[in-house]
Amino acid sequence: MRILVAPDSFKGTLTAAEAAEAIAAGLFDGYRAARLPEPEVDSCPMADGGEGTAEVLLGALGGEWVPRRVSGPLPGMEVEAGFALLQGPRPVAVVELAQASGLTLLRPDQRNPLRTTTRGTGELIRAAAERGAAEIWLTLGGSATVDGGIGMARSLGWRFLDDAGEPVPEGGGGLGTIAGIEAPAGAEALPPVVVLCDVTNPLLGPSGAAAVFGPQKGAAPEEVEGLERGLANLASRVDAPDLGTTPGAGAAGGAGFGAAAFLGGELRSGFEVVAEAVGLAERMRSASMVVTGEGRLDSQSLEGKVVAGLLAFAERISDARGTTLPVAAVAGTSELAPDLQVASGLRWVETLYPSTSGLLSMPQGPQGLPLREAARRLVLGQVVVDNRQ
Repeated sequence: MRILVAPDSFKGTLTAAEAAEAIAAGLFDGYRAARLPEPEVDSCPMADGGEGTAEVLLGALGGEWVPRRVSGPLPGMEVEAGFALLQGPRPVAVVELAQASGLTLLRPDQRNPLRTTTRGTGELIRAAAERGAAEIWLTLGGSATVDGGIGMARSLGWRFLDDAGEPVPEGGGGLGTIAGIEAPAGAEALPPVVVLCDVTNPLLGPSGAAAVFGPQKGAAPEEVEGLERGLANLASRVDAPDLGTTPGAGAAGGAGFGAAAFLGGELRSGFEVVAEAVGLAERMRSASMVVTGEGRLDSQSLEGKVVAGLLAFAERISDARGTTLPVAAVAGTSELAPDLQVASGLRWVETLYPSTSGLLSMPQGPQGLPLREAARRLVLGQVVVDNRQ
């Protein structure tokens, strides 16, 4: 029995690597308690372009963390951030938007997408280019912003001007006043940018950046409407009519759109980029079972996230070899209805807590005892009995 353990991070509590360690320990506990031969476990921490992606890639590929002090998500704010420089024949920098422009950098009373900006993310991109990166992987999860990526572009030399030829204000509140956009003279000097998206939302509409993510970042209903109009105005000023409907353009409050429009970024599934980097497909092909995990399992988990990616890979592998590769999940909580769980292909789900409030008490550090116990219960709940090999 070979089990691939491939969890995402449990945000705010455990990194993906810590989660993988806890799940693996729980699986061994369960096999011992069931008096079954211990399995071979392949630990493969995963990410999808959200927070923790740089750490996962550093752990898999090696490299160094390069610290930088840059602008934070609010004008005038500074934060300690940085980027990963991956080991390899050509230097690849991983810049996490959440490092400089993330929601966790703000208190709840500071959240205001009319003012928050991606400027610091652009400063990290510039620092990575100056460090000699041949390519930049920009991850978009966890933002505090709905500025369409103009803050990021501004710090790289782009100018966004109002009717009077003056720079528009920082944040999403300035989007509606943009009357002209000027490119920097050195725009072509930036290395290629690959944008790792953890969602597939377009820029505009009911599933767009303002409607879906605005409230999460502190926008009131009337402010969501204003942000929608501002993003539509921004899109109208860019000579790329199809970009707004591209999957991922709405990621990070429209930063996916901005990265593509102003940085020449290629929008890709963050999960697929990470999967390719860590050799996930080959590791899954040699597995008898996959166990994944994340803090909260819900319908969004099935749209571009780690769980969704693993299920898609497992389906292809199952079809190719003619036998099912089962996938189980251990989550802090699950909001998946039983029929949706079955339809998704998840064979088993074990949760740590009945409600999200329990996640706040999860122990820090690599032991993650509730997660370890949940993995043990997963084994003793007949998972192994049905899949012994």
